[in-house]
Amino acid sequence: MKKILVTGGSGFTGGHLCRRLAGSGCDVRTLVLPGQDVSSLETAGVTIIRGDLVRRETLDEAVRGVDTVYHIAAVYHEENIPRQLFWDVNVAGTRNMLEVSRAAGVRRFVHCSTVGVQGEIAHPPATEEAPYRPGDYYQQSKMEGELAALEFARKGMPVVVFRPVGIYGPGDKRFLKLFRHIQSGRFRMIGSGKVLYHLTYIDDLVEGILLTGTVPGIEGEVFTLAGGEYVTLNELVRIIAEILGVKISKLHIPVWPVWTAGALCELACRPLRLSPPLYRRRVDFFIKDRAFDIGKARKHLGYQPRVDLRTGLANTAEWYSKQGFLK
Repeated sequence: MKKILVTGGSGFTGGHLCRRLAGSGCDVRTLVLPGQDVSSLETAGVTIIRGDLVRRETLDEAVRGVDTVYHIAAVYHEENIPRQLFWDVNVAGTRNMLEVSRAAGVRRFVHCSTVGVQGEIAHPPATEEAPYRPGDYYQQSKMEGELAALEFARKGMPVVVFRPVGIYGPGDKRFLKLFRHIQSGRFRMIGSGKVLYHLTYIDDLVEGILLTGTVPGIEGEVFTLAGGEYVTLNELVRIIAEILGVKISKLHIPVWPVWTAGALCELACRPLRLSPPLYRRRVDFFIKDRAFDIGKARKHLGYQPRVDLRTGLANTAEWYSKQGFLK
């Protein structure tokens, strides 16, 4: 029985990956912070290891006897998180996991990065070779974590890196605010709406992650994992509105007044350690192209996303509705 470690099983992607691996008969363990509730994973047969990426001495038990490590855990971008924590977890924590995994003789280390390391895409769709252009603390820290993983690969460690694109699906609330605004009729497009946007349905992402952990001869490579189609933001909003059975306003709001308001909110809230109601990264959603070429993953992994965008969005809307989130 193959022994697998997934870091970050308490999160959306890590939890789905744990359950998929456990369901396929693997001996799965997950590294989670002390105090996090992961009872649903225990029910699924996943062994829980309590530890902290920033405390290397807590990681040895997690990697002992493990064949493959899927390193998913990270600090995600929220506005009220101290800047240093991104580096402590996403960079130093990644190095800690790489070091203990190498010492334990792990046969493959799969590192979860993000397409955010490439920032705004100048010439969409972007391949893996497009330059690094991180646009915020989170993306900068993830870039440095990815570079650390590739450094270990160059030194002979069997490392593979994948970059997910806009993860969504039932169980995740990342796009709930967008759905709610469209449902309520209050949604207004900021800017032209002609920027490109790309998403990855969670089931497709998990299948892609498993391929990065099992396909032979791909050590040292980076793969973008995304859905099979990208659309303009106007099209994305239109599809969601059709699924929800509502009409959307044709009014478009100019970008820069909103961007300026976001900057002022950040300045006012940061000293108080409050999450601002509006910040510039949210405005980026409306003004930056994010579309990616998954040809490399198709060719070398056999990756084939199966859930089309409309179906994935409909599944997500149905889950939101069942949870009472769209009232």
